[in-house]
Amino acid sequence: MLRVILILATVFSLAGCASKFRSYDGPAVTWVVVNKGARKMYLMHEDQVLRSYDIGLGFAPEGHKQFEGDGKTPEGTYVINRRNPNSEFHLSLGISYPNGRDRAYAQARGRSPGGDIFIHGRPWKNRKGGRDWTAGCIAVPNRHIEEIYATVRNGTPVTINP
Repeated sequence: MLRVILILATVFSLAGCASKFRSYDGPAVTWVVVNKGARKMYLMHEDQVLRSYDIGLGFAPEGHKQFEGDGKTPEGTYVINRRNPNSEFHLSLGISYPNGRDRAYAQARGRSPGGDIFIHGRPWKNRKGGRDWTAGCIAVPNRHIEEIYATVRNGTPVTINP
C-alpha cells in the first residue's frame, strides 16, 4: 500500500510540473498589444486578435514608467527579450524596458529608470491582492501566462498604450 501511495504521489508531482509548459501550433503571435486603461492585453497575428486577456498593472497605473520604484507600467513599443521558466511569478516574459530614451530621461534627472519589467503570472503570496499590484509589470492569472509563454517568442514587439 505504501508503495502505491508513493507511486501515485510521484505521478501527480510530475504531472503538476509538466502542465506548466504548454505547446502551441497555431498562427504565430506577431505582436502583443496592451491597453492599460482597459486593462486588456491582446496577442495578435498581423491584424487579427488571437487571444485577449484581462490584466493587472503596476500599483500606480496611470502614466509612463519613468523611475525605479514609481509603480508605473511603461508605455511605448518594446520587445520580448527574455524568458524565465523558474520565475517566482510562475512563468515570465521580459520586456525590453528601459530603452535608450527611458534611460536618458531618468539619467538627466539623476535617477534610475528601473527595469525587470515582465509579463508574468501571480504568485501565491499575491493571490488575494487587488488588480494593480505589481511594481510595473503586466500580470495575468497563472493559467493565462502558461498560454502566453507558449505562444509569444523572443523578439515579438510589445506596444503598451495608455
